[in-house]
Amino acid sequence: MATPIYKRVLLKLSGEALAGDKKFGLDTNTVNVIANQVKEIALMGVQIAIVVGGGNFWRGRTSAGMDKATADYMGMTATVLNGLALQDSLENVGVATRLQTAIEMKQIAEPYIRRRAIRHLEKDRIVIFAGGTGNPFFTTDTAASLRAAEIDAEVILLAKKVDAVYDKDPTNDSTAKKFKSLTYIEVLKLGLKVMDLTAVSLCMENSIPIKVFGLKTPENIKRVILGEEIGTSISG
Repeated sequence: MATPIYKRVLLKLSGEALAGDKKFGLDTNTVNVIANQVKEIALMGVQIAIVVGGGNFWRGRTSAGMDKATADYMGMTATVLNGLALQDSLENVGVATRLQTAIEMKQIAEPYIRRRAIRHLEKDRIVIFAGGTGNPFFTTDTAASLRAAEIDAEVILLAKKVDAVYDKDPTNDSTAKKFKSLTYIEVLKLGLKVMDLTAVSLCMENSIPIKVFGLKTPENIKRVILGEEIGTSISG
């Protein structure tokens, strides 16, 4: 069996990725495919934490006229919907999973406690982080960078609808240039929309590499875990 190059990783799943080919909501097949990929990686001895977005249910920052803090709180609750769905799918395939939220919802999830999260990982449980950072004006990308730093993750696996980082939107512009590797500074200087600038800066300050790849291709998460060079690598 091939040997993983990472022991502990943080997987960032966008809400749009969980929607599959739909524009809204959850695609059950996509969620189940992800769950099976995560199970396969967990069986290889990799400790996995997951941060989920909520863009498949709510895009708060595009809500004209709404108070920004209110819109962001609504987005945080949307991530909990995705977290619950992913937890259910993982448990259906026999993977012990814990859902932690940055905003307390005691009836459905644990509150986020760093030491408890790390202990779950050490016991080979998957930990899903929902609710973003628990604060408005911060994206789930920033939550991913923050949680990765807190749990000492070796890498952030950024699973997206597109297969890599481009200088333009490849879905709208056929001349878009694909990047194989980038430094944090290049991402910041070029204003590339990989993660928000706060998230990239946090990764840079804590020397956390980022692997950006497409979620549509089966086995991509496993390929990255095994060290295959796909998508775009971002580091110092």
